[in-house]
Amino acid sequence: MSKSTSTPPPSTPDFSMRGGSQGHLGMKKVQPKNTWSTLKRIWNYLSMNRSGLIIVVIATIVTTLLSLAAPYLLGVAIDDYIIPRNWNGLVQCAILLLIVYISVSLTAWIQQHMMVKVSLLTVRDMRQSIFNAMQKLPISFFDSRTHGELMSRTTNDVENVSVTLNSTTTQLLSSVISLIGSLAIMLYLNVWLTLLSMVTIPVVMLFTKYVAAYTRKQFSAQQNKLGELNSYIEETISGQKVVQVYAREQVAEDHFNKLNSTLTKSSISAQIYSGLIGPTMNVLNHTSFTLIAAVGGWMVFREYTSVGIIVAFVNYSKQFQRPINDLANQFNMVQSAVAGAERVFEVIDMEDEYDDATMDQSRKTIVGDVKFENVHFGYKADTPILKDISLHAKPGQTIALVGPTGAGKTTIINVLTRFYDIQQGHIWIDGQELHQYEKDDLRSQLGIVLQDAYVYSESIRENIRYGRLDATDEEVEQAAKIANAHRYIKELPAGYDTVLTSGGSNISQGQRQLLTIARAVLANPAILILDEATSSIDTRTEMHIQAAMKKLMAGRTSFVIAHRLSTIRDADQILVIKDGSIIERGSHDELLTEHGFYHDLYNSQFKRNR
Repeated sequence: MSKSTSTPPPSTPDFSMRGGSQGHLGMKKVQPKNTWSTLKRIWNYLSMNRSGLIIVVIATIVTTLLSLAAPYLLGVAIDDYIIPRNWNGLVQCAILLLIVYISVSLTAWIQQHMMVKVSLLTVRDMRQSIFNAMQKLPISFFDSRTHGELMSRTTNDVENVSVTLNSTTTQLLSSVISLIGSLAIMLYLNVWLTLLSMVTIPVVMLFTKYVAAYTRKQFSAQQNKLGELNSYIEETISGQKVVQVYAREQVAEDHFNKLNSTLTKSSISAQIYSGLIGPTMNVLNHTSFTLIAAVGGWMVFREYTSVGIIVAFVNYSKQFQRPINDLANQFNMVQSAVAGAERVFEVIDMEDEYDDATMDQSRKTIVGDVKFENVHFGYKADTPILKDISLHAKPGQTIALVGPTGAGKTTIINVLTRFYDIQQGHIWIDGQELHQYEKDDLRSQLGIVLQDAYVYSESIRENIRYGRLDATDEEVEQAAKIANAHRYIKELPAGYDTVLTSGGSNISQGQRQLLTIARAVLANPAILILDEATSSIDTRTEMHIQAAMKKLMAGRTSFVIAHRLSTIRDADQILVIKDGSIIERGSHDELLTEHGFYHDLYNSQFKRNR
């Protein structure tokens, strides 16, 4: 098949293809800073699996080049063998075509196989990055976001990126090569028909740009609404007992329906608009093919070109239009992936709580001399919680914090552990400013038993060992004995190897609390913090716990938050907190003789329990 050299009459229109090869990239006009920076970061994750990516690129190039060779061979078969009735030549050409198509299938399989592996490894790295980032974020980050919303970022958003990488990465490379290769061959075969096939490109550019401007916002809204829905599902399932106790099933269903409907509206809006691209592209492509067939047929009648060239040209025209059409059809996936990736990178880019320029990197062994001086703090700058708090806990002393709910007792613990940093005043430990301690070192020397006893879906042994990961089995059991948990553990069918279910629902609340106390015992901290540690334990068990706590607190600075005032009679100092201020301080006996707030609070509990 020889290239047509005939020139059509001057009346043939002069079609222009300016900008045609990049028409499908009109989407970059939509928030280019966010979109392109996000795509660049996704590419950085992709390139971490360089060897697999190289195989994908090579396989894609080979597949695309072989696909470009097939229409040319078809044209040769028509002009050189079918029309002249050269049977031997036709058989040889058919065998060559068969080899080409088999090779295309083989290289395409290699390309797809490796791309699946690369995409999954890429999202594995992204998922690892966001999870690692979350481990270093301050507690304030988690307090201001729902668990379901954060889970959505690590699952749904990352999965969107995975699906898009798997389906569009190779398609992008293949499309670029197909566009360039098809255009070059089309120009070689017939310039005028090539220009004619470009007539739809400006329309594609304008339409894609318009759709991109709208769907970009809709897909971002869709991901946000999905996070809200996941959050509500997680909260409702976690609190299902409360829902059923108060007969709020219908309320839960109504609220879920509202969130679900909002998500559906956002999704429909995004999908419908992005779905317009495919049918519109098909109409434009068919229009282009009709024009090429009509003009090409006329050129054959006038003997300006051959039948083989027209057949080959139509095939190349399809190969030229198909990448644009495919990219347009995948556009919604790309937009969804970019929206999801931005939510993932938003978390990864957040400043972690260890970025502290004043931090002294040398490890310090804490003795336990704790001093607050004129400390002010509020979770919101304009809403103070702690007001001018001053206290001094000497090494080995027990400081009890009492007062009504919301007075600021737990907040004192939050600033001592540096879950939050104070806005005014000073906190010293062993004569050194608190912010000069490296947070990991500080917290590794603190033992905390919270009101909510949290256990993991692992064995009891491993739950206790969480306090010190290098502890031996004997040390774990010794800690359990000190916490008076050993007896009930041994009575379980598997003993210390009993695996706890989600949330530890296969043991009682009091037993879970005993495990967290044993965990603190094993950690052997310099400073012990007990935040309502015995609130979920019956009175008899509490007596055993108090005896164990006395052993644990011996020689350690301890801060105890308690509503049961009978549990803190032996404290060296009791601080009465009300409305964020210390209104009374002293020993149990001293505060009773003052006949103040503590006296009234203690007597009210004594009368209620009598």
